Amino acid sequence: MTDRPKTMRGVWLTGHGGMDKLDIRKDIPVPVPGTGEVLVRVAAAGINNTDINTRTAWYSKRDGSSEDASWTGEPLRFPRIQGADVCGHIVAVGPGVDKRRIGERVLIEPCIREVQGRELEIPWYLGSECDGGFAEYTSVASRHAYRVDSELSSIELASFPCSYSTAENLLTRAGLTEGERVLITGASGGVGSAAVQLAKARGAHALAVTSEEKSPALRQLGADEVLSREADLVEALGANTIDVVVDLVAGDKWPQYLEVLRPGGRYAVAGAIAGPLVELDVRTLYLKDLSLFGCTVLDPGVFRNLVHLIEQAAIFPLVARAFPLEEICAAQKMFMDKQHVGKIVLRI
Repeated sequence: MTDRPKTMRGVWLTGHGGMDKLDIRKDIPVPVPGTGEVLVRVAAAGINNTDINTRTAWYSKRDGSSEDASWTGEPLRFPRIQGADVCGHIVAVGPGVDKRRIGERVLIEPCIREVQGRELEIPWYLGSECDGGFAEYTSVASRHAYRVDSELSSIELASFPCSYSTAENLLTRAGLTEGERVLITGASGGVGSAAVQLAKARGAHALAVTSEEKSPALRQLGADEVLSREADLVEALGANTIDVVVDLVAGDKWPQYLEVLRPGGRYAVAGAIAGPLVELDVRTLYLKDLSLFGCTVLDPGVFRNLVHLIEQAAIFPLVARAFPLEEICAAQKMFMDKQHVGKIVLRI
């Protein structure tokens, strides 16, 4: 790409705090792909909980300290371009990358294991430890840019990477199989709605927990049963009736998730929107021989399998609304209001 511009439109996160830390600019330097990297012209990028959590320092365990407010527990470097859900086209390649990749339509794997030819000991996350998709261009290791052949629009494709790979990773870690019963909390969000679809693709019996007003949407997605998030799950389902719990909520109802699991059941978590501190009766854990899985780093093969499912039209996108990049604050406000079902995407 010999006519690549030197600057681009994008959003800089300038520090931890409110939306005043989102700086919409037109003079951000265009990244230069390094060894083993590709430059992607971003078409669309989805919004995730991690965008808000990173901005507000929610990940910190030191009362909002900036010293550990990232996925890896290290201080972030500012300014940072966020955005973990990226769909676009490769427009340039760095040393060591086949030039025939130029022109490919790609989805970017958000779990980054390689930077400029260097293997990372602890994976980074797109838009957190390295710049992501809330700008016209981004660069990543070639191995993390997956070619995708699909008739879906860029906005629809941008709804997949982070949420669906997180959901697929949860189900993979928990070993969900055909015929098993899986309880999915926070089922109306991006990861939750993805987990419903992916569980059904595995032939499982999916039980979705959501608000009353969002129940019809979850049934349309394929949920076999929908429960109110206000319900007492032990009362509604009975103890020892669920094979797998996929949890994105945590909070004060957390003990019920272990109570409904069968002996030998599996619990997988990748979120805590109702609160990160929970009460655990260790006797429930060991007497029922339960397995608990924290799911952040993607298992090998998860993202490739996700792209395959997209290309086979085995799963479908669920876009609540698309905003132009310049309306990122309005998009994040809608996201935080939690009245939507599915994904909110930025048009880049």
